[in-house]
Amino acid sequence: MSHSRSKGTALITGASAGIGAVYADRLAKRDYDLVLVARNEARLKALSGRIALNIVALTRLTYAAAPAFVARRAGTIINIASVVGLSPETLNGVYGATKAYVIALSHSLQHELAEKGVRIQVVLPAATATEIWEKAGLPYQNLPASIVMSPEDMVDAALVGLDQGEIVTLPSLHDGDQWTRFEAARRAIAKQFGNSTPASRYRIGVRTSA
Repeated sequence: MSHSRSKGTALITGASAGIGAVYADRLAKRDYDLVLVARNEARLKALSGRIALNIVALTRLTYAAAPAFVARRAGTIINIASVVGLSPETLNGVYGATKAYVIALSHSLQHELAEKGVRIQVVLPAATATEIWEKAGLPYQNLPASIVMSPEDMVDAALVGLDQGEIVTLPSLHDGDQWTRFEAARRAIAKQFGNSTPASRYRIGVRTSA
């Protein structure tokens, strides 16, 4: 056990297994005090259960912790999304939609809290060797080994991304410039949304007088 001074407190959801358990291990080794939250996903028999976990619980826990971080002008919030938040066609629509929410929320938090001393990171794993696949009826062992990352490698890569100041971390994307260009295009198009008249392609921008 380390006796060095704590770096602060990390709240980890889904800490009983998979990615959450690895985060607990890695952050403990970095001398963080831990608050661990877990729920047995096997008990989630309704669609709403997954949405408590990916949207409602995440949002409530984030906004419960954020005010204390702001008051101290220090703290880090790491949200685990998924590459399907950018590629919803890959899996079922609801799961992808909930992960897209996590990405959007994280961008919003970065906008709101960065100047108040709070760091935000959203991590987008691709296929990772965790039990969630088996519970979904498709064990990761059935996937091509070349696309499945170990949770240890995923978390270690994500923590390096955090150390490097990344807001969005994609451990499996080898060409990081692709994300840089994607994000630049997203931000550029967002600046063009504010117009008082519809675009000309909708053919209603010019009204003829009676």
